[in-house]
Parts: sequence; C-alpha cells; structure tokens
Amino acid sequence: MATPANLEHVPVSLSPRDRFVEFLQSRGMRVTQQRLALVDQVFSRHEHFDADQLMEQLPESGKPGHVSRPTVYRTLSEFVDAGLLRKFMLNGRSVYEHDYGYPQHDHFHCTECNKLFEFQSPELIALRDQVARDHRFRVAGHRLIINGVCEACAKARRRASNHRMNMI
Repeated sequence: MATPANLEHVPVSLSPRDRFVEFLQSRGMRVTQQRLALVDQVFSRHEHFDADQLMEQLPESGKPGHVSRPTVYRTLSEFVDAGLLRKFMLNGRSVYEHDYGYPQHDHFHCTECNKLFEFQSPELIALRDQVARDHRFRVAGHRLIINGVCEACAKARRRASNHRMNMI
C-alpha cells in the first residue's frame, strides 16, 4: 500500500519523537520504550500503513523490542491525538499516514492494486477556498480520496483483455 510521493517536508521545530514525548508528558502519561520504538519505526520511512502492516515490521513475540498488538493499537491512537498521524478508513480498514511535518495533500486510490498515490493541487485548494467563501465557511483542512484505476493496472487490464481477444 505504500507509495511515497514527492511532497516537500514542512519545517517543524521538534522531531516526531520529541513531539510525542512532549505530548505524553503534557498528559501525565508514561514515556515507555515500546512507545518510543513505535514512533521511531513509524517515522523511519514515509508510507501509508495499517496496524497489521506495522506489526509485521516489529520483532516477533519473545524477541527484544517486541510490542504487543494492544499496545500498537493504543499507541497509534495516541499518535493521531498528538497530531503525528492522520487516520482514515479505506475498504473498511484503518489506514494511517504521517501528518506532522507533511503538507496538505490528497490521494488517488487504485481499487485494483489498493495503492494510494499522493498529490497536491493548488487549483483544488483554490476551488475549496472559493466554495468555502461562497458558503461563509472557515476551512480547517480537508481530505480527498479519489477512487479509480491506476495506469499500471489499466495497462494490465488492457493486456489481459487483448490476450483474451487473441485467444478467440
């Protein structure tokens, strides 16, 4: 599901780890090794992921650095509350992406291969802002996911269709 985009990073004053520690301390929550390991893992690369995919990246049960499934789910929710991740539903699954240090962007979702493709569109932002002005609405942000078929899947579909036609 991971498809990195060429989005420019937004300058931030704290690393994701430091921001999370600050969040935990501001709420009187413990800073644990498991939480720190998860923030480091999640921010070691930019990708869209679900909890199962994150679990696959972590050490197995009984090995050093293992994090339990309930801790993963709880900590992902804390990352969202801290403003580090955004959560959205995709095909009935909770999918996460980086929010902290990344600009406003939108997504194409290929319904064939299930990949997400990030994009930015100044024209879309201008249209959103104009519609908001017309309705006297103050925009805090938006999330747009456009479903369809990516170029690679469309080509594969055409090849398969041409192959079937040639067999007739």
